[in-house]
Amino acid sequence: MLTSITESIFCCLMGKTTSVVLPVKSSDGKPADGFEFVEVKPGRVLRVRHILPERSAMTEAQPEAGSSIHCKRKITVYRNGQLVIENLGDVLHSEILQCQNGDVEQCSTVEVELSDYTTAPSSPDPKPAPPLPTSDQQKPAPPPRRRRRRPKRTVLIDTERCISSCKGMHSDVALFFIHGVGGSLHIWGSQLDFFSRLGYEVIAPDLAGHGASTAPQIAAAYTFYALAEDLRAIFKRYARKRNILIGHSYGVSFCTFLAHEYPEQVHKVVMINGGGPTALEPSLCSIFQLPSCVLHCLSPCLAWSFLKAGFARQGAKEKQLLKEGNAFNVSPFVLRAMMSGQYWPEGDEVYHAELTSPILLVHGMYDKFVPIDEDQRMAEILLFAFLKVIEEGSHMVMMECPETVNTLLHEFFLWEPDNSKKDMVTMVTASQTTADEATPVQTLTVANGNSSTGTLKVNKPLNK
Repeated sequence: MLTSITESIFCCLMGKTTSVVLPVKSSDGKPADGFEFVEVKPGRVLRVRHILPERSAMTEAQPEAGSSIHCKRKITVYRNGQLVIENLGDVLHSEILQCQNGDVEQCSTVEVELSDYTTAPSSPDPKPAPPLPTSDQQKPAPPPRRRRRRPKRTVLIDTERCISSCKGMHSDVALFFIHGVGGSLHIWGSQLDFFSRLGYEVIAPDLAGHGASTAPQIAAAYTFYALAEDLRAIFKRYARKRNILIGHSYGVSFCTFLAHEYPEQVHKVVMINGGGPTALEPSLCSIFQLPSCVLHCLSPCLAWSFLKAGFARQGAKEKQLLKEGNAFNVSPFVLRAMMSGQYWPEGDEVYHAELTSPILLVHGMYDKFVPIDEDQRMAEILLFAFLKVIEEGSHMVMMECPETVNTLLHEFFLWEPDNSKKDMVTMVTASQTTADEATPVQTLTVANGNSSTGTLKVNKPLNK
């Protein structure tokens, strides 16, 4: 603690941070153990761990055809804050736990509300007035005509998407691992080793100012948009035909950004303790708004607080994981700039509802940073989402329960929807089209947090 105070005084006097992260070069100038250094902008260098397994012509498998899914969705936002989502195409219902193929159903319409307007009515049309009392001499008056509210914004998605099983033997599959604030690519150590041994090509970058990437001494270098452009450059450099994005905490926002920007190239997405589908906005009353020198004095307390909140247990094993994972091993200036730069107003619920990639949500039961309600809200908004709660994990669940997380992710990579029942459903619904047009549509309901899978339950039209 005395050393930290001395360094913080030096930081205040000199106006600079004492711990600046710089890239480490190998002696022969070549990447060591799969590490590469990529210059995304002049003077802005990111360290990337890129493991490309050696595949022979005998072991390399051809990509499978996969299943074609019709993604048609109408998203309407009304002026009272109400969000209505109509799924007009195929809807997947599946449980990923045992890697079972999901059934494909058609034309389920759901209706949700924006989180800021939880008390808004659940229908875009006002309720009709009660009928007038009738008598023997008076006929019942016709119901008043409903006045259609004008939507503030309408988004229509209509596309075909092919979802297939992604195996390690497929040369057109790449896995991207993106960490959050204060971490580094080392937090993915168990996942990188596991999937590289299975034959997958894995890519894991260090964000600017983290790990061995360069740390610019300007706050504008750590805004969401600046970091997103860095990861865009990394993605474009290493992307294959079918890419799977795995993000943790703040890294989930960058996965969402890339999946929205490159829907044809992003095949699947995994969101680990990423929070709800809300726009990013920095907190003005946060401890990270303090000066960098004060944060440097508080760094031991911050590390201890992160250990208690980020891990379900605080034993010697967790302390070693925290040390090896380099969590919060960043300069106070970078930490303060990262927390202050989390401004992304475009990433709201409508932005997330536009995603068409299958998404696996992983949540640690004891996570004190991200409540389970936020991940349930995310599963409610997304088109193809599957929520799994790991009871033994917390915020750093991929480090606490690596075997469980690795197995779950691998099952999701191998999963593909089952179209065998699609023709049968089409034949049944075709004969009921006329009756269904006049059928009222009920409201979406979400499973409670006591469910281990947390999957969605949709009340379909009554005649189906």
